[in-house]
Amino acid sequence: MTDTTATAAATDHADPSVRITHDQGVTTLTLDSPRNRNALSTRLVGALHAALDAAAADDTVRAVVLAHTGTTFCAGADLTETTGGAPLDAVLGLVRLLRAVVELPKPVVARVTGHVRAGGTGLLGACDIAVAGPGATFAFTEARLGLAPTVISMPLLPRLDPRAVGRYYLTGERFDAAEAARIGLVTVAADDVDTALAPILDGLRQGSPQGLAASKALVTAEVLRTFDRDTEQLAAESARLFASAEAHEGMTAFLERRAPRWAR
Repeated sequence: MTDTTATAAATDHADPSVRITHDQGVTTLTLDSPRNRNALSTRLVGALHAALDAAAADDTVRAVVLAHTGTTFCAGADLTETTGGAPLDAVLGLVRLLRAVVELPKPVVARVTGHVRAGGTGLLGACDIAVAGPGATFAFTEARLGLAPTVISMPLLPRLDPRAVGRYYLTGERFDAAEAARIGLVTVAADDVDTALAPILDGLRQGSPQGLAASKALVTAEVLRTFDRDTEQLAAESARLFASAEAHEGMTAFLERRAPRWAR
């Protein structure tokens, strides 16, 4: 999918970290923060949330595509913002973003051609449909940093294979698009992402606004119940972990490109 087409017109946006284009009823939100590999900084989270709100209010939009520039879809938390600890309000800001994707009354489709790490997998898991190409890789790296996939588990655990989650949450191993499709993290692993996306987007364009919203509500109901039940507990746990000495060492070691003290 190109960022612009003959029938698409770019929309001015206050924050260039999320670029917005429209094409025949589909709004594409392209994460474009290469300096930090599209990490979930306060700035990016805010810009993406605003763009989702605008798409929800636009009656001409049938679906939203979440895409990215560069070789990384999303690197997870912006560690340069969190090495001093993540305040609870910052954690809740991420929760609100993930829930906004799940609650959006329009399907959200991820187009992934690059790497997805840690919190980026939560953003991916919140999407209704995800197509990943051969260049995509995935990893839950939190345990290696003294953290855990706390709040991102709310959109992930109801949808993923439990045995696979047990392995990848604990080991931090990388896996490819085919494995991501097998465990339920993505919908389709494709050699050509745009070829695979074409019939999906054509189908969504034919859906009525009411029909799409009601159908999405059926398949996201369990995920939203998880948010209702677990947000307070998991957000508090996330803030506690980020403020810990182990997490400070893990994140500092990552930024300094060295092994943390506990690694063997």
